[in-house]
Amino acid sequence: MNLKRAEYEEILSVIDFFVHRMLELMKGLPLLILISDENGCILEMAGDETIKNVVQQSGIRVGLIFSEREAGTNSINLVLDHREPIQLVGGEHYYEFLGSSACYSVPFQYADLSNLLGTITIMTTIDQHNPFLLAMLCTVVDSIERELLLKKQNRRLHILNQVVIETTRNGIIITDRDGNVTEFNKFAEILTGAKKQDVLYQPIPDAKANDFIQQVLRTGKEYEDMEFILRPRSGQDELVYLFDAFPIRDGNLQIMGAFAQFRDITERYRTQKQINYLAYHDDLTGLPNRRFFTAHFDELLRHGVNGDSIFAVMFLDLDSFKKINDTLGHNNGDVLLKLVAERLKSCCRAADQLVSRMGGDEFTVLLHNIASQAEAIDVAERIISVFEKPFAVDGYEFYITASIGIAFYPQDGTNVEMLMKNADIALYRMKDDGKNNYNVFKPNPDSGGIERLTLENSIRKALQAGEFELYYEPQIDALTGEVIGTEALVRWNHPTLGLLPPARFIPIAQETGLIVPLGEWVLRTACLQHQIWREKGFAPMSVSVNLSSRQFQKHDLVERIKEILVETRIEPQYLELEITESMTMNVDGAIEVLGKLKQLGLQLCIDDFGTGYSNLYYLKLFSIDRLKIVRSFVRDIMTDSTDADIVATIIAMSHKLGIGVIAEGVEDKDQLDFLHSHSCHEVQGFYYHQPLPAAQFERLLRKRGAVKTNSQR
Repeated sequence: MNLKRAEYEEILSVIDFFVHRMLELMKGLPLLILISDENGCILEMAGDETIKNVVQQSGIRVGLIFSEREAGTNSINLVLDHREPIQLVGGEHYYEFLGSSACYSVPFQYADLSNLLGTITIMTTIDQHNPFLLAMLCTVVDSIERELLLKKQNRRLHILNQVVIETTRNGIIITDRDGNVTEFNKFAEILTGAKKQDVLYQPIPDAKANDFIQQVLRTGKEYEDMEFILRPRSGQDELVYLFDAFPIRDGNLQIMGAFAQFRDITERYRTQKQINYLAYHDDLTGLPNRRFFTAHFDELLRHGVNGDSIFAVMFLDLDSFKKINDTLGHNNGDVLLKLVAERLKSCCRAADQLVSRMGGDEFTVLLHNIASQAEAIDVAERIISVFEKPFAVDGYEFYITASIGIAFYPQDGTNVEMLMKNADIALYRMKDDGKNNYNVFKPNPDSGGIERLTLENSIRKALQAGEFELYYEPQIDALTGEVIGTEALVRWNHPTLGLLPPARFIPIAQETGLIVPLGEWVLRTACLQHQIWREKGFAPMSVSVNLSSRQFQKHDLVERIKEILVETRIEPQYLELEITESMTMNVDGAIEVLGKLKQLGLQLCIDDFGTGYSNLYYLKLFSIDRLKIVRSFVRDIMTDSTDADIVATIIAMSHKLGIGVIAEGVEDKDQLDFLHSHSCHEVQGFYYHQPLPAAQFERLLRKRGAVKTNSQR
């Protein structure tokens, strides 16, 4: 029985509250209240003592289990069977001793589960019978069930709150009105290093957080995403968290406490820190990168400049680094760059000295708060000297040098862009002057360095903007005066520098690799122009296009040319490709490439013949169709007997080998007569015509009657 009462302790406490309220309201009426469980066991009796004594004398007492078999028809068993309110009055009872009583029984249950818990019964004398008692009891039971449900929900909510509070990865702290801790979950213990039992009913141990809590309690202000750095007492790494705090209010909106939470963002913080590091540092050397350098310099100019400030910007470039990459491979080149970075850092350890990597083999050094330019020069000399020791990479020991350009703030520029540009100009001058040293930028220089930088930056844009144009130099049969072909020569219509000849930009394009797309553009444009002239009815003639060494080395050269032939629909025999002798130094490779080009049906010409190292034996193996005598030999054949002999020998050799020959740079009649006397009849040069734009070349063809008649087509 005690176990049963313990099981029903919360239920009975609720029922007792309402039953006593009801008895108070019905004071003066002889009422006895019986409470049973779901099996009919009497758990409690309360009310009129007279009725209680009578009932107990009949054997009905706490602990008795009502059974219809033993007790006959009774309201408790009927309610348990039918689960609805029942009243039995007088003779409706089975036993005569209950014939003078009226009984009203109502079942009660957990409303959310329809789980029968037991019954509540009112017993009174028959003369007090009133159906109102049953209705009143039903109302009381409704109130009991609602209270039981509320307690159950609150219990569940409490459990849920505890689960949430204890399982969340946030540190949860709840305080009372005075700021003393009433809830402190496990993660709060981890974050703060404090134990729950030590902080309960005490202020929050973190002083900074406690200040915010006090503000919340005093003013009702809410705080969100306050970033704190917490150093736990246990000695582990510092933690970064976001702190939130807001008031807890009662039904009257009065502050009754505060809720605070710590949201751990340490991993996110570290990840963001790493991302920021990678964004501002070179991933190979670990040095600051261009973005860091620029931002740091801008910050110095905003906050670290006074009237006497002197800054120095050094641009450093490794001399002949490409050879290291080509010889040892890019992986070993990367190892070298790391070693270079270490040596540069060893020269610039001061807090006001910053070494950065711009990319490739380019580095910068920023010196700020220097007293004079001499300090920067001392650093530059120290850097040059550390390159005097050899580098060891992959078992190889070798030397590499560096060139440095220096610009000073404020005399050479007052912003980072101008200073970097002028330091870069000083660097290129140093390379032109012999490398392996430093050079200080000098104002008002000749325009060479600036122009070079301008052109290099503009070539790529020029291709996209259509600034290049082809000029065509006629190739003449000196015996007939007919135009037998043309050489396509590129010019650059620069928007600010005007029309530029190839010598101004081709070397730069060659160095930067832009010669490849530029060369393809020249080839495609020349082939398209040839087809335009064919469609206009001009007699077919060859068009010569120069191949650069970079193009010749491309593994897909033959495929690219084949695509252009298909795209432009030019007949291959009318396209002549000019190569230089130096391109054929790798004999086996040259034989393979030139053989494939010949299979396409193209004509091949060695340009500037006589200036290289061609072995006459290989001329046949290369399947060469023509040799072009270099302009410098033709220019001096009338004044230099050696050049005259060379030209005569080239012509004779060509005829002997069955190879065509053409001379370029013919500028007067004496030169033409000399060539004619040695049986060189194909020429080009200013004696006939200078290179012409396509429209003017077309007028020349019309003037010379190069248009075919209908019968000739």
